[in-house]
Amino acid sequence: MTRRSQRRALSLLLATSVALPQVTPAAHADPRPATIEAWQQSTSVRLQADGSLSDVLALSSSDVWAVGQQEIWDVWKNRGTVRHWNGARWTEVALRDATAAGNLRSLAATSSSDVWAVGDGHDGLPYLAHGDMAGFDRVRPLGLRAGDWLGGVDAKQGKVVAVGSRDKQGLILTGQGNTWSVEQTEEEGALYAVAGGFAVGDTGTEPLVVHHSGGSWKSMPLPSIPGGYLRDVQADSAKRAVAVGGVYRGPGDISPLVLTWNGKRWKQQQLPESGARLYGVTGDGKGRYWMAGYDPARAAEPFMMRCEKGACEVIRGGAEQGRTTVRLQAVAYLAGKGTVWAVGHAVDTRDRYTDVVESFAPKPTESKS
Repeated sequence: MTRRSQRRALSLLLATSVALPQVTPAAHADPRPATIEAWQQSTSVRLQADGSLSDVLALSSSDVWAVGQQEIWDVWKNRGTVRHWNGARWTEVALRDATAAGNLRSLAATSSSDVWAVGDGHDGLPYLAHGDMAGFDRVRPLGLRAGDWLGGVDAKQGKVVAVGSRDKQGLILTGQGNTWSVEQTEEEGALYAVAGGFAVGDTGTEPLVVHHSGGSWKSMPLPSIPGGYLRDVQADSAKRAVAVGGVYRGPGDISPLVLTWNGKRWKQQQLPESGARLYGVTGDGKGRYWMAGYDPARAAEPFMMRCEKGACEVIRGGAEQGRTTVRLQAVAYLAGKGTVWAVGHAVDTRDRYTDVVESFAPKPTESKS
């Protein structure tokens, strides 16, 4: 396989396997504009060559976290990374572990002093880390083994839940204090994200949602969607959640998928006609949601979809010279700012990857003279 083919193959792997976590907005009273337009402020956390960001978590506008990987083409140099935005600049946060992390996929936090990340370890085991601005330490729960895979993590005060797969079944790792438990779903498949007691993924042929109820995780009835899969979930409450993914019909033939939960059942959301891929979702806690992804038809433009009150519309950032593709893999809402940050990577004409942070916000109000 040529280097170019390797890059394209990994691009597909990143696009389909990265799991994205959720940001639970704090209480706020930010304005709710009647319309929203996309504007693009494209920046970078400046990862090493061929870097990509897989998740972003916003605790406040001056306390934003992101994870990803650097040197993704070199199996020996490939390293996971944690970055922090303090309102003025991005800095790298140390991973204090001699075995080193590979790709870090997901973030969750209860506060800036209680942050969790999951991904791959270079020792062949799943990687779970806990830390703060001073650095992260690896946590090694008993029960995890080689071959296990972790894709998503959620954290509430005193409890951490990470999800993934083991032996072709969904894997759920739960930690409370120093006690950890591991269980598998009855269904075959994999789980990619978890939030608010909902974990989402697919069975290999249809979407999969499991819910924590009565002390156990149980699968939920879903609409019949052959070829469907889910990659992220935003849970506002036990009665309102949104999950995003796609429907695979064949090579290159994928349509976006959004499922909404109203406390009684999951329903498929009607979407604008599009062949876009959706990877991440966030919300303002009041029923407005943003989904980030990638649209092959306009690959060089950052892609976002916004849904509210049962209606969805596409919003886009501008294309930049030299970029052939922008793939946004996770998205976070900045409470109090009315702004959405999405992270991922851009690919240039030489197939080089650069991490990106794209901003979407309400269109500034023009002053009247």
